[in-house]
Amino acid sequence: MQEKTARSLRIAIGGFAVLFGLLTIASGGRALFGGAEARAAVGAAVPFVLWFNFLAGFAYVGAGAGLIAGLRWSAPLAAAIAVATLAVFAGFGWHVAAGGAWEMRTVGAMILRTLVWAAIALAAPRLLAGLAPAR
Repeated sequence: MQEKTARSLRIAIGGFAVLFGLLTIASGGRALFGGAEARAAVGAAVPFVLWFNFLAGFAYVGAGAGLIAGLRWSAPLAAAIAVATLAVFAGFGWHVAAGGAWEMRTVGAMILRTLVWAAIALAAPRLLAGLAPAR
């Protein structure tokens, strides 16, 4: 991949990750800290999923900023986010199978998060490959 193309893609994907993270922090924060009305709007949200997504939003911002800056640690961070998201999704599945209350929109959100971070984790090493070592 040409250096200019890789840089442009890195900035675009990193920017997307930062935006995705900021939106995740805002929506999770509203659900967790927004008062009774905000919590009622969430419905039967699964607390550990809600907390994970909120806290992961900060990691999304960090990984995205690292990609934009071309920092090599952003690739393993993206992979860790993808793996952790998949693990929480599996835990959510266990919760549902055990008869716990849940919302269908959580399924969609977790599918989206898993696919987004799997794609970023797969792309990040290629986008950072041409950079000088020791970053």
